[in-house]
Amino acid sequence: MNNRRFSRVNFKGKAHLDIGNQSLVTDVLDLSLKGALVTKPSNWPTDVASLLQLRIQLEDLPIELAMTVSVAHMSDSLIGLHCEKIDIDSVSHLRRLLELNLGDADLLSRELSELTEHQ
Repeated sequence: MNNRRFSRVNFKGKAHLDIGNQSLVTDVLDLSLKGALVTKPSNWPTDVASLLQLRIQLEDLPIELAMTVSVAHMSDSLIGLHCEKIDIDSVSHLRRLLELNLGDADLLSRELSELTEHQ
């Protein structure tokens, strides 16, 4: 059963996970207003800080989405990241990206309203 409250869209792109002074390259598999699913880097440390920085460079655009994330779940090959904080520029770009991929601006507006109510 899928109990997600926020729509996710498939996304193929590279990103950086900043952990302290280390920047690990990862692949983003999907995105939502509340997080991302990424591949687990081969050099993933055994001891991870509670908050990480996820930076996603949008292909062919001079735009970088940046969010502070925490690890929500992890398997041998995947990491689910929960968005703890995102700046206004990044959330605006993320919203537009999701809107284009979902094809339902009303659904996204409802999700954004729900997100801001719980902040």
